[in-house]
Amino acid sequence: MKKALITILLLIAGAAIVLAGLSYYSSKKTDQNDNNNQNNPPTSQEPHAPSADDLRLATPKPNDIVSSPLEIAGEVCCGWYFEAQFPVRIEDQNGNMLGQTAATAIGDWMTSDYVPFQATLEFNQGNATAGFLVLSKDNASGLPENDFSVKIPVRFESAPTTRLKVFFANSQMDPEMQDCTKAYAVNRTIPKTLTPARASLEELLRGPTVAEKQLGYITSINSGVKIQKLTIENGVAKVDFDKQLETGVGGSCRVANIRAQITETLKQFATVSEVIISIDDRTEDILQP
Repeated sequence: MKKALITILLLIAGAAIVLAGLSYYSSKKTDQNDNNNQNNPPTSQEPHAPSADDLRLATPKPNDIVSSPLEIAGEVCCGWYFEAQFPVRIEDQNGNMLGQTAATAIGDWMTSDYVPFQATLEFNQGNATAGFLVLSKDNASGLPENDFSVKIPVRFESAPTTRLKVFFANSQMDPEMQDCTKAYAVNRTIPKTLTPARASLEELLRGPTVAEKQLGYITSINSGVKIQKLTIENGVAKVDFDKQLETGVGGSCRVANIRAQITETLKQFATVSEVIISIDDRTEDILQP
């Protein structure tokens, strides 16, 4: 009985020593981990998700009336810049780009703080009356998932316009094309330009609109023709086209109508009394039947 009691006491003492050792080891391990955490703080942090709050636009304000050239100013933060710049563009309501440039940082851009920027954006509004100024975080990676933009609605200053005429054949007015030298005028309204004669030819090369086609207007000119040069001196307009003008063209009636469309379109201007057509600077042996 006495030996049994001594054995039990020895077992209890041994267990106490083991528990004390484990407690000491656990405490030392915790202290060591704490020291490691203090000496090696975490180096990674949650990446910043871009938002509209990154941009503070001073000018223009939403729904401002703008014109070209447009002065843009404000400040952005949080990694919008790359090499001190980020892209800026302006587009119409249908998303067609009207002009683009790069905004440039003013001062040290390698910071997460707000950094001022400025830009001057030239654009051609055409017939658009409203659109969007689009400021984009520079995406050096090129990955679509890293794209981010802020769109600011703007209105365009009403642009002055000019009216001119374009001449086409017409299948309703002359169903049989009895007079292939006949061309009929349609009116076009375009943004005011310093070169209305060239603008009228460019409208001619675009061909009839859908509405004009419904009224019978047709063109004999190939699609894709380019104007290479146009001069007007002493009443003579000399216009040079690329070879697309005569590619695949045949038949005396079509050739005559091509000449008529171009000639009548240019002769609407008081400064033009004669028209000389050339292709790659050739006037001979062009537009042959």
